[in-house]
Amino acid sequence: MSPDRAQIVISSFWPMLKGGIYYSIPLALISFAIGMAIALTVALIRIIPRATWFHEIIYRLARVYVSAIRGTPMLVQLFIIFYGLPSVGVKLDPFPSAIIAFSLNIGAYASETVRASILSIPKGQWEAGSTVGLTYLQTFRHVILPQALRVSVPPLSNTFISLVKDTSLASLVLVTELFKQAQIITARNYEFMLVYTEAAIIYWGICLFLTFIQGKLETRLDRYVAK
Repeated sequence: MSPDRAQIVISSFWPMLKGGIYYSIPLALISFAIGMAIALTVALIRIIPRATWFHEIIYRLARVYVSAIRGTPMLVQLFIIFYGLPSVGVKLDPFPSAIIAFSLNIGAYASETVRASILSIPKGQWEAGSTVGLTYLQTFRHVILPQALRVSVPPLSNTFISLVKDTSLASLVLVTELFKQAQIITARNYEFMLVYTEAAIIYWGICLFLTFIQGKLETRLDRYVAK
């Protein structure tokens, strides 16, 4: 590698890493937290027995939400929120727009994971909670949810790692995250292969670190599982 290209690699590293630390990772963390709140709410709406007409309406709306989000690309959802909403009088900055789009997307996908995890717990656990005098919500909170959480950790961790990579889409609505920084740098020096490969390595490093954290978390939760 020539000295000039080596200098480009060195000088590009911090701006791209800074974009990842200041925008990509916070964007993923905030979106994932909001998305999980949405996912848990939607999953509960779809699991709890429907006893009233109001619950029936909410249940159908939840199904439409999950179907619509899963049936459309995340990029289209992002463009509707950032470029489409201003036409109806709602204008949002790039970062909040990306958070809303990613949260809604993660909420729909994760709701299916959470729902499947809860349903995977044997019905005998519900009956056991009722036998010792717990209400439906108490049984869910103290008996079902901890077990479902352990089951859902691997798929939800994979969802979060995918979200970190998907934050590169935010560059299309002008969020100066890691990939946007790479685009800015290549616009100056035209070293596309060099800079984008460096960006890929940084994404890879971040995902390796998250995978390490995932392994530690799974090991910790498995301590209470009889084998």
